[in-house]
Amino acid sequence: MSNRRSFMKKLGLTAGALSLSSILEPLLAAGLDDALERVDGMTPAEAAADEDFWAYIRECFTVSQNVINLNNGGVSPQPKSVQDAHIRYYQMCNEGPSYFMWRTLDQGREPLRKKLADLAGCSSEEIAINRNSTEGLNTVIFGLNLKAGDEVVLTKQDYPNMINAWKQREKRDGIKLVWLNFEFPIENDEVIVKKFAEAFTDKTKIVHITHIINWTGQILPAKKIAQEAHKRNIEVIADGAHSFAHIDYKIPDLDCDYYATSLHKWLCAPFGSGLLYIKKDKIKNVWALLSNTEPDSSDIRKFESLGTRSFASEMAIAYSVDFHQMIGSKRKEARLRYLKDYWAAKAAKIKGVKLNTSLKAPFSCAIGNFSIEGWKPEEIDGHLFDKYKIHTVGINWENIHGVRVTPHVYTALPDLDKLLEAITEMAQSLPKK
Repeated sequence: MSNRRSFMKKLGLTAGALSLSSILEPLLAAGLDDALERVDGMTPAEAAADEDFWAYIRECFTVSQNVINLNNGGVSPQPKSVQDAHIRYYQMCNEGPSYFMWRTLDQGREPLRKKLADLAGCSSEEIAINRNSTEGLNTVIFGLNLKAGDEVVLTKQDYPNMINAWKQREKRDGIKLVWLNFEFPIENDEVIVKKFAEAFTDKTKIVHITHIINWTGQILPAKKIAQEAHKRNIEVIADGAHSFAHIDYKIPDLDCDYYATSLHKWLCAPFGSGLLYIKKDKIKNVWALLSNTEPDSSDIRKFESLGTRSFASEMAIAYSVDFHQMIGSKRKEARLRYLKDYWAAKAAKIKGVKLNTSLKAPFSCAIGNFSIEGWKPEEIDGHLFDKYKIHTVGINWENIHGVRVTPHVYTALPDLDKLLEAITEMAQSLPKK
């Protein structure tokens, strides 16, 4: 995986009718293959600090030179190899839509399912390919057989689309939502696990766990919470929108029953791509969100009855998996944490700045959140872009008020230096009214 020859061979297994040599040439240019060989002998931590290697990775992207994008937590750009695959597949579809879409590209779904399952560490019979975390988690939330009085434990820091889905079930079916509220960052797993466990009763049927809180980057001890839930025969839903292809783990490691993620975030797959995981023995118990000829079957494919979809974007997912595997999960996680620590540790020492994210490895990775005394989050966000052309996102959600910063593997250290320059300037002044 760490040299040109093996990488070419690996990518050559990808299904599709593309000219790999023309697509991969930009990816492998400028000595990337040599760089891969060099870091292959390093530990992930050592590779994380090798700026020459990550400069080569940056060249694989087509990101703007005029805007510093530090909101990759919303959606990430794709490497050029993924973009090229997507464009070629799209062009192919337009050459003969019904033929190439259904008889050619659609035939690539099973190889893609296997590729995603290998990355996720589960059976391909447990993976459905869809459009995003919201679609996957809504499928489970609305597909579970819950009745009035059944309890679901969740937190006020969960993602709004999931919260709204649960509130709709509460309103429609009379289930009871049991809310937890956390003051992040928390640097003790047992504090979090204990709070979840204390909320469980004999009426609790589901616990909803956000693996990485999108607002602050807090990593929750999902497996420990799941183990406490399973002791009480409570089923576990995991929201992996911000953890998949971000931190190094396999879905079964979380001990969850249901899971969904967006592939257009940390995997850098085409926009509007995702996956849903359901344990094999649980599939038959979940109703498909969109109708299927066999709604009570045990076939994971019943959740893919979407009708006409973007076959081009689906098939291009495979190239994002290959790009991720080229870097390596452990190496990628180490780099993402290195980038967060690079700016966040320095920002935390600036007078008037508060860091709302832990700097300890078990509790955060790429995502960081900070606030500045005297500034509202939206004011910081606006000033960063207007004066410095740094794109972040202001957060005002429940008890979380700050600016989220999310670099990615293509982010350069000078970009983070510019962020620190901007934070220092703002901390020494007040916003203009």
